[in-house]
Amino acid sequence: MIRGGDVRIGDLRQRVGIERVVRVTDGGGGAEEEWDMVAEVWAAVMPLTGTERVEADAVNGNVSHEIWMRYRPDVAPDMRLRLGPRLFDVRAVMDVEERRRFLRCLCEERDL
Repeated sequence: MIRGGDVRIGDLRQRVGIERVVRVTDGGGGAEEEWDMVAEVWAAVMPLTGTERVEADAVNGNVSHEIWMRYRPDVAPDMRLRLGPRLFDVRAVMDVEERRRFLRCLCEERDL
């Protein structure tokens, strides 16, 4: 279990895809957004908090997660992470202890 930045390689047990949005022309003068796979990495996915609310007569929930991985310079808050069918919007990316060893991504899982 990861506690306070004490990460070990053995904690990274889940295969996570890193995706970035790409704008593609739709042929009619506009553009559509598509998600492009950047890489697949080993990561540790840990839920932090969750909320639930009613919107438009439907229950919507979200869960905040920490997702830890080995350091990569190309991960940014405009990306998302994929774990099987689950999608996580990246909200913040931190270089843990600024040593370029591990990234701590604060993410939000939507549409639960």
